[in-house]
Amino acid sequence: MLGATGQIGRAAVSALAGDGWEVTAVSRGGGRDGRWDGGVRTLSLDRDEEGALEKALGEGCDVLVDMVAFGAQHAQQLTGLAGRVGSAVVVSSGAVYEDDRGRSFDTQEQPDGFPRYPVPLPETQRTVEPGEATYGSRKVLLERELLAAGGALPVTLLRAGAVHGPHCRTPRELYFVKRLLDGRRRRVLAYGGESRFHPVHVSNAAELIRLAARLPGSRVLNAADPQAPTVAGIGAAIDEVLGRETETVLVDGPAPEGHVGETPWSGAHPVVYDMTAAERELGYRPVTGYVESLPETVEWLAGELAGRDWREAFPKMARNYGEALFDYAAEDSWLEAYDRGRH
Repeated sequence: MLGATGQIGRAAVSALAGDGWEVTAVSRGGGRDGRWDGGVRTLSLDRDEEGALEKALGEGCDVLVDMVAFGAQHAQQLTGLAGRVGSAVVVSSGAVYEDDRGRSFDTQEQPDGFPRYPVPLPETQRTVEPGEATYGSRKVLLERELLAAGGALPVTLLRAGAVHGPHCRTPRELYFVKRLLDGRRRRVLAYGGESRFHPVHVSNAAELIRLAARLPGSRVLNAADPQAPTVAGIGAAIDEVLGRETETVLVDGPAPEGHVGETPWSGAHPVVYDMTAAERELGYRPVTGYVESLPETVEWLAGELAGRDWREAFPKMARNYGEALFDYAAEDSWLEAYDRGRH
């Protein structure tokens, strides 16, 4: 497994080892998760070093699971292993989709750029054009080149939703957890708190990987939880986990000022993935639901934040979202004006 010490990789190694596979967990650092079975072998490897992956494979393997593949280079690397690898399971992303007007995750910062997808969103929905320019276009390029290999290398591609659970480098739940730990008792939510961005817990993604390893084939499948909660519902659920009460101020439409009310799930239209294909082709049944999985995630987040600045604990989150994520001064200023306007 490539990318074994990442967020999904940790859970997938456990799921495959528990299913009887002899697992080699590959990562750049060669690290090991304390929950892995003692029979799991670890290996330090840079897949981009010429010949390193081929050498490590030796005579080959039954299934290659790839968490970190992007673009044409990695697609060619994988297809070049046909004959030495029985099948592959590769993690892609829901970011590949575009709506019927050509809007996608890549266009959200533009006027009227929010995609309006069908609900639920099937795997047959059109995708962005392949290329190396954006995250979504690189994943599409990867998908197309792998699928073009046909029967030479059966590949299951999993289009993951908003991944959540422990060990995430960009945990969306941080938005609510940090506010509560900081003593914030009011929150502002844009779009009436009704935004939905379909999540997938690491254990559900791992279950899809486990099933795909058992049933090789060339296919594209969505990867998501059984529910797609609203952002207001997520906030309320995290309140309950931490035993707090929060007043929520709902704003119709986008942020009323700057980034006030925007969250990592916010969007003008829902993103809800159709999971019937995975159910039909793999017999997929989710391991957990979003709310049921939250206590472990919240506990992990609180532990990571203890005694540390959030930017130190989650540097990638800070790079992706910037200081606006926790701009309490801007929120308080807007709330003061909001309160004056009510009287």
